[in-house]
Amino acid sequence: MIKAPIKLQDLRRKIYIQAKADKAWRFWGLYVHVCKRETLRTAYEMAKKNNGASGIDGVTFEDIERGNVDEFLESIREQLVNKTYLPMRNRRKEIPKGNGKVRTLGIPTIRDRVVQGALKLILEPIFESDFQEGSYGYRPARTAHQAVDKVSKAIVHGHTKVIDIDLAAYFDTVRHDILLKKVSDRIEDGEILHLLKLILKSSGKRGVPQGGVISPLLSNLYLNEVDKMLEKAKEVTRTGQYTHIEYARFADDLVILVSGHCKWNWLEKAAYQRVMEEFSKLGVQVNLEKTRVVDLKSGDAFEFLGFSFRRKRTLKGKMGVCKVPRMKARTALLSKLKEIFRNHRSQPIGRIIGLVNPILRGWVNYFRIGNSKKCLNYVQDWVEKKVRRHLEKARKRRGFGWKIWSSTWLYKTLGLYCDYAVRYYKPAKV
Repeated sequence: MIKAPIKLQDLRRKIYIQAKADKAWRFWGLYVHVCKRETLRTAYEMAKKNNGASGIDGVTFEDIERGNVDEFLESIREQLVNKTYLPMRNRRKEIPKGNGKVRTLGIPTIRDRVVQGALKLILEPIFESDFQEGSYGYRPARTAHQAVDKVSKAIVHGHTKVIDIDLAAYFDTVRHDILLKKVSDRIEDGEILHLLKLILKSSGKRGVPQGGVISPLLSNLYLNEVDKMLEKAKEVTRTGQYTHIEYARFADDLVILVSGHCKWNWLEKAAYQRVMEEFSKLGVQVNLEKTRVVDLKSGDAFEFLGFSFRRKRTLKGKMGVCKVPRMKARTALLSKLKEIFRNHRSQPIGRIIGLVNPILRGWVNYFRIGNSKKCLNYVQDWVEKKVRRHLEKARKRRGFGWKIWSSTWLYKTLGLYCDYAVRYYKPAKV
């Protein structure tokens, strides 16, 4: 993570403390901080670290670095100060989701990424102070693994009725008027609101673009009332230290878990009804075909953040939770790797390993928690056989070359990724 300069860090800390101390405080005079050189420089370094494709203007980071970065940032600053800045349209890119469906990304230009990043740096501390404990998506010091762990613990503690909610094209349906109203509840700065309105309009009349730097913050703010409602439900139904309803949300992926005791059947129905009412107020469409209520006691399973969850009896005879990578996630990985092997048939094996290793490392590091050993072993075996087949085809022979190349040689000498060990999730020490 790129660390902000000390002055900017101090400013963000002061903003957060003020916002946390007074929930009704409306901030003003923020625009000048967005325009500061250190804010723009930090935003640029963060955008550069994330890299990403060029926007609609075709300008890349390499193009900017070949020129003068300071002049590039100064030109942005002058446009912001003189109120002449106008964001360009986002470049649209479709990413296959499977089943013939696609996810459309809106990729801003690097110039617009810097402006959005600067705006996010100033606004984030304010809204972070308002966000709820059950929200994990794209927030500082929060990860998907934390959300997965929270769901696992809730199941172990008897929350076996699961409301698995699927939102239909959430990012594309965010209403700008509602979003700007939520921002203005905390921001009393016309220049900030005008800049944000320009950014939103560049993506169309509705929605926040997936791919925009500030989009995750805005999408979390839009659903914050849903989180507040669920937090309130936890408190009003609490019995001492025990809660009878729990939830975890990562961006638009939401699961609500209710106690499996028959005494709390009414809570499951009430929670379902209330969350639907909140989504209706926001104009967010729920995919009723995919949204379902799951009873884990009946042996059912549900999916969340790439994992499939179900109850299972442990070796000690207690009821625990079994979470494994979704079959869809494994299939997507192998399809991606298969494409690399297919498109590089005539390339040296070192070139292929250089391409597949980063993909394997990222995928395995995410899915190595839980009960993933069987799945990880399958992936390792599949990749090793693919490498062996490539080596054999180079010699114009069939088979896998078990007697020619040892597994140790593949991993030690060729450098094929080999760390497939399962590790239990450990919460970071605060």
